Amino acid sequence: MTTVSPSLEVEHKTPFWNRLRRVPWTWRITIGYLTVMLFIPIIAMFLKASTEPPARFWAIATSDIALATYNVTFVTALFAAFLNGIFGTLIAWVLVRYDFPLKRLIDATVDLPFALPTSVAGLTLATVYSDNGWLGSLLAPLGIKVSFTRTGVAVAMIFISLPFIVRTVQPVLQEMEREIEEASWCLGASQWQTFWKVILPPLFPTILTGVALGFSRAVGEYGSTVIISSNTPYQDLIAPVLIFQRLEQYDYSGATVIGIVLLSISLVLLLAINFLQAWARRYDSR
Repeated sequence: MTTVSPSLEVEHKTPFWNRLRRVPWTWRITIGYLTVMLFIPIIAMFLKASTEPPARFWAIATSDIALATYNVTFVTALFAAFLNGIFGTLIAWVLVRYDFPLKRLIDATVDLPFALPTSVAGLTLATVYSDNGWLGSLLAPLGIKVSFTRTGVAVAMIFISLPFIVRTVQPVLQEMEREIEEASWCLGASQWQTFWKVILPPLFPTILTGVALGFSRAVGEYGSTVIISSNTPYQDLIAPVLIFQRLEQYDYSGATVIGIVLLSISLVLLLAINFLQAWARRYDSR
């Protein structure tokens, strides 16, 4: 006959709330905050979308106008994120490795898209890149139109997502030891070989992190893109604007369906980028 230890029996009879009190308060605050600010809104969104029958849900999610907005939103956001991945890394490199006049001013200017209201950014970009603007007037004779086109959407996404890449890569560059590069040069490697084989491998996961953050910011952008684009279906209409248009038509469930698709595609792409980050870290550890 087996006997139960008194301590185990007391533990088994301990009420759930008493055991919950043993959880650190930091965990309780974290779980509570995430529940209120993240989990409940997402669950509410899925519940609202579930009110539509499956056939109706599929019809809304795969309608011609919805597919066109997915293309504009995600393809343009990916282009903006990867372009900023290149030039944002270059900017971070210059800010870390070189000293030049007005360096602090330029470094602070990189954070301007963080502080600038997106509607103001959209208005500024639309004015600058219009046919009569400072930059648009130079591009117009070449047949390049930016404002109120898909190109304008890309410019807005590049503008608002640039700081994420720069500020993600910059601290890692500051911590990298210059002696490793100097040792590579002493062994006869060129500057390009040193960058490709010594600097880039440990920096690549960080660049991917910045690209993922920039992509997420670009996908959810509304204020600047709605101003610089013409919001024409099948041309430069993005998914967030389509959601707002559905809400203006009191089509709440239809707007929620588009939002669910937007959320799901973004989640899949972010998981793919995180997988690439993990793969890059394992490859670098070898």
